[in-house]
Amino acid sequence: MAPPPDATRGSPGRANFCIKAFSETDLTDDLKKFDVPTLILHGDDDQIVPIGASAMLSSKLVKNATLKVYKGAPHGMCTTLKDQVNADLLAFLKA
Repeated sequence: MAPPPDATRGSPGRANFCIKAFSETDLTDDLKKFDVPTLILHGDDDQIVPIGASAMLSSKLVKNATLKVYKGAPHGMCTTLKDQVNADLLAFLKA
């Protein structure tokens, strides 16, 4: 089933479609195939996507992964901590 157009906005039905797809899709095999250095960023106070069920597992599955945990950061940390996230991204890319 194809997602509805612009599935991240709009009706509760669209939101439920995204939640179902994100929560029921196992990306384990895909993550194991990564073969480039990868930066995984996550806030330890994310109430939407718990760090233990996502970043902690992903960082163990992806070869050459670097995990950066932002203490007290919420789900929307790319907005709330944009300067720090951008600085960390640039530092990773320059390394």
